[in-house]
Amino acid sequence: MRSLRRILYVEDDEDIRQIAQMALEEVGGYELGMCESGQQALDTVDAFEPDLILLDVMMPDMDGIETLQRLRERGAVDNVPVIMMTAKVHPEEMARYRESGVFDVIPKPFDAMTLSDDIARIWDRFHG
Repeated sequence: MRSLRRILYVEDDEDIRQIAQMALEEVGGYELGMCESGQQALDTVDAFEPDLILLDVMMPDMDGIETLQRLRERGAVDNVPVIMMTAKVHPEEMARYRESGVFDVIPKPFDAMTLSDDIARIWDRFHG
């Protein structure tokens, strides 16, 4: 199994982005590509070559599900686990995420101190 090094993180809320950045870079030691929108993720993904994509669901203009669909159309998520981060975790929403190809979901609010460990466990399960 290859190691997890590069995470593309797509989140429109600057405060949440900063907390996650600290948790993933400083605590987890990951290299983070940060995007504020789905379009920025589409513009960035090929050059960044992420091992994993962490994607907010609720964003203006292009939500997380549409962003994932467009990444999939481009082949940008082949063999790359996609994790949604959202406060919308009702069973019908979870089913919708799974149907769209999401590997796992991290509920918001997340614990900044355990976020990198949570992602590492999901990574191990993806490659399990």
